[in-house]
Amino acid sequence: MYNINNILRENIKNLTPYSSARDEYQGEASVFLDANENAYGSPLDQQFNRYPDPLQYKVKMRLSEIKGVPARNIFIGNGSDEAIDILFRSFCNPGVDNVIIVPPTYGMYQVSANINDVEARKVLLTEDYQLNLEGIAEAIDKNTKLIFICSPNNPTGNSINREDVETLLANFNGLVIVDEAYINFSRQKTFIQELTEYANLVVLQTLSKAWGLAGLRIGMAFASEEIIEVMNKVKPPYNVNESSQQLALEALANVDQVNGWIRETLLQRDRLVLAIKEFEFVLDIYPSDANFILVKTTDANGIYDFLVNKGIIVRNRSKVELCEGSLRITVGTPEENTILLDTLKTFK
Repeated sequence: MYNINNILRENIKNLTPYSSARDEYQGEASVFLDANENAYGSPLDQQFNRYPDPLQYKVKMRLSEIKGVPARNIFIGNGSDEAIDILFRSFCNPGVDNVIIVPPTYGMYQVSANINDVEARKVLLTEDYQLNLEGIAEAIDKNTKLIFICSPNNPTGNSINREDVETLLANFNGLVIVDEAYINFSRQKTFIQELTEYANLVVLQTLSKAWGLAGLRIGMAFASEEIIEVMNKVKPPYNVNESSQQLALEALANVDQVNGWIRETLLQRDRLVLAIKEFEFVLDIYPSDANFILVKTTDANGIYDFLVNKGIIVRNRSKVELCEGSLRITVGTPEENTILLDTLKTFK
């Protein structure tokens, strides 16, 4: 049975987190002489001489309204990559523990495992890009702490069968991390709604994709309060800067605009699929619940080089397991998509 104390690293259990100046008082204040900041301000039009809110309270409250989950169940990081790294550092003993990843998938899980000296056991997806539950069960041992599942998956674009994820959640004694970076483009509902059902569930989301804030580096983790408390204890004290917090708040007030972009992206995705499948060098286009499509071709390297020479950059995934011969193409604006299609018409 899952128990957070059975998987948490001993040094993290005993860790006394860094106590920042902003953590050590309650209430309102007007004179701040506690953090060795520059009292005169910043050499900018806007003032950034004060440290940011270490727990991003205002941003979490707005996210709480949008996502329908209490703020205490939200972690905000410097991109989702920080949340991934903190999960490794909190729950995986270097050189001892292992995690399970299910390629083809987001490459940062493997990179974080390597950085933290944690074995990443690969269980390939099936030919239709779904979980191999039997293979995952065989790979789990007493030192398996985390299972990473990207849904909708990158680079394949498809959503993972919900029932299969729930099977893992119900039977695995470690954490199941569901990375929903592309959930805004999907027909599948978010796993955030299942947080009260599964204590070992962590859901990752981001403001980088549908929200168009990749340059601000705002990632989110949604989990039980006890998991969020661990992540807050391990993170750097001021991990999300003040400008990112302010701009995120401004963006989160524009839900209707973002929803309009999502609808347009889905229309353009359908347009690309219909047009690209007509090219004779295209063997298959896989079903997508994301803002990109994975296209299997007869000559991925040749097409990629041809497009680069024309100033068009797509992602060559032909060396990724189960994606041989495939290009990942992001859905652009109508004008960008027209340029892509017109250029592909000239490929010999």
